[in-house]
Amino acid sequence: MVTGAKYARVMRSIWKGSIAFGLVNVPVKVYTATEDHDIRFHQVHAKDGGRIKYDRVCTVCGQSVQYADIDKAYESPEGDKVILTDEDFSKLPVAEKHEIPVLQFVPSEQIDPILFDKSYYLEPDSTTPKAYVLLATTLEEVDRVALVHFTLRQKTRLAALRVRDGVLLLQTLLWPDEVRAVDFESLDGAAAPRKQEISMAETLVESMSDDFDPGLYTDEYQIELKKMLDEAIASGSNKVIRREEEAAPAEMDAEVVDLVAALQRSLEATGRRGSDPGGKSEEKKPAKKAAKKAPAKAASKTAKKATRKGA
Repeated sequence: MVTGAKYARVMRSIWKGSIAFGLVNVPVKVYTATEDHDIRFHQVHAKDGGRIKYDRVCTVCGQSVQYADIDKAYESPEGDKVILTDEDFSKLPVAEKHEIPVLQFVPSEQIDPILFDKSYYLEPDSTTPKAYVLLATTLEEVDRVALVHFTLRQKTRLAALRVRDGVLLLQTLLWPDEVRAVDFESLDGAAAPRKQEISMAETLVESMSDDFDPGLYTDEYQIELKKMLDEAIASGSNKVIRREEEAAPAEMDAEVVDLVAALQRSLEATGRRGSDPGGKSEEKKPAKKAAKKAPAKAASKTAKKATRKGA
């Protein structure tokens, strides 16, 4: 059984709220259920391996634009442009940000798999998971999925709520108009297969049929790519650019300097001065001056005595 607590230890929740199941409130935490293991690459200069950076440049004034100064714009088919700010978007209707309302319950086979988008695990977020277990058990007993509204990052989606290994699983759905209609002319007038062809095809399917075991399938491309990269690093290939080891101490020194400066400013803020590099406090300087004056007074007294004797 896959438990939400297990995933809570290895993943960070991305959303907290509750499921509104009639008058029953089910507090939950949401976790991304899938992850991408594809190896990521950076674009670099082929000559020296330097990273390629991109600059946000305005096509009108030609100046670089900071992210904070960027708004969103819509351009109509006729070429009219509408610029919207965050304030404009805040006026649009959205579902309750921290609530997942159940709209209705439907048979799972009525949802076309093409509509499924992203999957999320839901973990109970209360002192007792009684309401959570009640909803999960009910969904399994009636063999239906709950259609809900789910708002994440200012975007409200339709979603299917079902149970997987005892854990509530939420799968966002595409809106019907997001699925493209298809009509290939190449299929127009295509001849229907003959009975003998169908029979042979069914025999072939039967010979290749088995229960689904996802563990039997692996991403061979990613495996071979990782092997290629590991071998290149181990062999010291000319394709490898070693990291400069001197960079770490420099960063550490800068951090120490910043820390000392911060401590110095903190001391000055409290009305006290810090120590000098030699470890001697500036408060002791007046004492030094007094020590220097003492020998001068002693010499003066000695000179006066010598004058009196001479007289």
